[in-house]
Amino acid sequence: MTRFIRFASVSAALAIGVLAIVGCDSSQPPAIVQPESEPRPAQRANEETHGHLPGQHGGILVPLGRDSYHAEAVFEKNGTIRLYMLGKDEARVQEVEVQDLAAYLTAAGSAESVSMTFRPEPQAGDTKGKTSLFVGTVPMELKGRSMQVTVNNIRVNGERFRISFSNERKSDHVAEMPLKKGTDAEQKLFLTPGGLYTQEDIEANGNTMPTVKYRGIRASHDDNPKKGEKICPISKTKANPKFTWIIGGKTYEFCCIPCIEEFVVLAKEKPGDVKNPEDYVKQ
Repeated sequence: MTRFIRFASVSAALAIGVLAIVGCDSSQPPAIVQPESEPRPAQRANEETHGHLPGQHGGILVPLGRDSYHAEAVFEKNGTIRLYMLGKDEARVQEVEVQDLAAYLTAAGSAESVSMTFRPEPQAGDTKGKTSLFVGTVPMELKGRSMQVTVNNIRVNGERFRISFSNERKSDHVAEMPLKKGTDAEQKLFLTPGGLYTQEDIEANGNTMPTVKYRGIRASHDDNPKKGEKICPISKTKANPKFTWIIGGKTYEFCCIPCIEEFVVLAKEKPGDVKNPEDYVKQ
């Protein structure tokens, strides 16, 4: 009988121990595994800023549209700019239609743009009539300077996109530049009347230039505005209410400072081509 009692006691102790262990394990919360389809915060931050990160050629990656395609801009010391075309997956080469790309270069801190052209230079393996590389040369007066490059129209598989990139990294952005009064060319353009651009407009704009008025405000471009939304009169991308300018007593919205400059030039030299603000909407 004594042996039976001892055996029963040991068995009960073992059972309690097992329950205690199971109880401890069950009290631990299950590990939460984040689905791979849901980007982690660090991953999302990387995706949002990858337009300023280095690419495989050591250049700057630039998204086209909402990451439909990409381009890698490579600035060389001799003033050459190479524009490599890439797919949604940046590791894939993207062939596009052979075409010349009209580009506008704006030096940091200036509103005056200089034009240049990117020519197609097909790489080995590109299909006939297609190219995956464009090459252009920076005008002499801008070589060695920080600049913004804008291509207002590039065709990719029948779609039209706008590309804008800079040879500055984000940490070197013009927001850190000292306040300036503008170049002589800026002052002549924005502080003297002509065509539709009147003295009243100059005063209404604060007797200043866009580079001063909008110093430190970063431009962003939406190539796919919705029907009925305001568009920039120059680039035809979605207008940004942060960038406005008064011409002919009417307020126009733009996507960035260089487009304000081009529109004021148009208002002075070809006033008949200027429409009312309400006409610049997505149809």
